[in-house]
Amino acid sequence: MSPDLRAELRTLLPPDKVNLVTKSFDIYGSKQKAVAVVEIPDELRDVEQEIGKALMRVNKNVSSVIAKESARTGDYRIRELRLIAGDPDTEVLHRESGCVFRLDPGTVYFSPRESRERDRLAEAVGDGEETLVMFSGVGPLPIRIGKRRPTVRVTAVELNPAAHNYCVENIHLNRVSDRIQAIEGDVREVCPGLGRTYDRVMMPLPRGAYKFLDVAVPLVKDGGVVHLYHWSSQEDAFTEAEKLIAEAASEYGRSAEFLDRIRVSQYSPGTWKVRVDARLSTIRSA
Repeated sequence: MSPDLRAELRTLLPPDKVNLVTKSFDIYGSKQKAVAVVEIPDELRDVEQEIGKALMRVNKNVSSVIAKESARTGDYRIRELRLIAGDPDTEVLHRESGCVFRLDPGTVYFSPRESRERDRLAEAVGDGEETLVMFSGVGPLPIRIGKRRPTVRVTAVELNPAAHNYCVENIHLNRVSDRIQAIEGDVREVCPGLGRTYDRVMMPLPRGAYKFLDVAVPLVKDGGVVHLYHWSSQEDAFTEAEKLIAEAASEYGRSAEFLDRIRVSQYSPGTWKVRVDARLSTIRSA
């Protein structure tokens, strides 16, 4: 929480309630229009409108404040949200790293906190590579890759129709339609029928992406790379993800050489979102 917001809240709330207000929140959008997504404890539900209005006064570009009603759930990875202050139109243009993304945080998954992680992954892609991005959302990763590497070809597959539609629009907004193909559908149904293999397959879905390794592994070229996201314990962050990749590779006569291991973000005190990168090679008999 910024000092200005804390000072504003102290004029509205008793000290014990000020201390309950979450110290961080996500802002989607731009200097012209932004939406703030906050967590409101049950003890503050009776003053949530005052909190929302105070946040808007301190952050002049914030036109809407919405509160989380649930964790991310379902195949579309979205939260239940409720408007507590401002404009009910929560669609915004979000800018990061030279890209612009139209989105509505109420209908699609997008994490502004992972901009640096998207940069890291885009930097790993070489000129001329063919890349498949599963669970591609509104397109932040495919578009970041396309902007950075004009000679790449990226296929983006997303199940959520709202996210897919935003992805198509964002591809045109960022002028990368010549290098990105967006497909709506379930990766398990779509990807095996694409008729090609890829230098890289990216799986940016931390909860359950490993269940699709049987789809991803056959689509990786010999010597290509798979990027798997996974929830892991703090004490042993990478072992389980590495085991899952190695077992899936073995099922298709492949070996896995682990290239990188990244702690992306902390989900809870005992759980991390991690990324493991592995090069898959065909096992050849002597």
